[in-house]
Amino acid sequence: MMKLSKRTDILPISSIRKLIPLSERAKKKGIKVFHLNMGQPDVKTPQVMIDSLKNWNINPLSYAPSGGTNEYLNALETYYHDLGFLFVNTGNTIGTIAGSEAINMAMFLTCDPGDELLVFEPYYSSYKTSATMFGIKLIPIKTTISSGFHFPSIETIEVSITPKTKAVLYSNPCNPTGTVYTKAEIKLLINLVKKLNLYLISDEVYREYTFVDRPHVSILEYMMEIPDRTILIDSLSKRYNLCGARLGNLVSLNKEIINGALKYAMSRLSGGLIDQHVGSQLVHVPKSYTKEMQKEYEARRDLMFEGLTKIPGINVTKPEGAFYIMAELPVDDAEKFCIWLLTDFQDNQETVMLAPGYGFYSDSSDGKRQVRIAYVLEKDKLKRALEILKIALKEYCHIA
Repeated sequence: MMKLSKRTDILPISSIRKLIPLSERAKKKGIKVFHLNMGQPDVKTPQVMIDSLKNWNINPLSYAPSGGTNEYLNALETYYHDLGFLFVNTGNTIGTIAGSEAINMAMFLTCDPGDELLVFEPYYSSYKTSATMFGIKLIPIKTTISSGFHFPSIETIEVSITPKTKAVLYSNPCNPTGTVYTKAEIKLLINLVKKLNLYLISDEVYREYTFVDRPHVSILEYMMEIPDRTILIDSLSKRYNLCGARLGNLVSLNKEIINGALKYAMSRLSGGLIDQHVGSQLVHVPKSYTKEMQKEYEARRDLMFEGLTKIPGINVTKPEGAFYIMAELPVDDAEKFCIWLLTDFQDNQETVMLAPGYGFYSDSSDGKRQVRIAYVLEKDKLKRALEILKIALKEYCHIA
């Protein structure tokens, strides 16, 4: 039999989705699964976006422009102007197929095969997948539960920089930790990339969801200061609960980056015309929508954090944003526990599904006892999920 490429063999399997076949098997047995493994919000998509599909009549459904439709790009421009970033426009923005493609673009444009990219660990698991696809080496800078997963000192970061380092990538608010970085931390990175001539890539898809008194600090605040080295990654998926529409974008004041992103976009022809029409309706979504979402996620955060702290042996820090929490469990191998939850455990025909923490680390042993929990269910369901988790850990630890 012919062998597949070596690249296929080394491509990481998503720890967020890896166990889905097991959850499907459990459901076929009549077991209800509370999905805390994936960042799939349960809140309704704005009705104006749904209605735009009903009222839209275009035939034939043609290709969209590679860099995004005028309708979609104009809507994005309006969004950033409302945030106060008047320099963002349709000329320095590329529409992408979700934030995932914007991540791919940013890596592809800044790093060659063999180059190094600094990330703060634990990090979004898809960073590892994208880097592997492009032959880029991720260099993890460790953060810890005890420090709230905030950045370490500049000295700790600089030690990891080599002549092969080309860029620094971070998400803010952070997926998977929920950390919201301070102005001082972002300024630290700005000074670092200026000093060492690196690119700085900021993934800000959870921008609206912060639960701290200080404001979110966007890379856009510094983009005019270092226009040639900064890239923003963004997405509508979580902001408007449009995960299925696959809508994102990349922003940079570096013309070479924008031209390169457009060349990349041309290679896949176009994003979805229907998706972009839906996304363009963001200008009609009331600002109260995301404000209400922010309040709801903060309430869920409080419930989840307080509930986890009451379960013996669990170690957590309170998330400051997004809708995730990294928890260290009183088990030797969190993935085995996650599998057991789906194959050998149920409480009144119910169980929970978690994302094993190893997938958010370069060295899987570093996250071996951790899980990422997405608090994307209604509060009553989260309460029940916490109850099930407590019962499951008690039974599992006794068995182990």
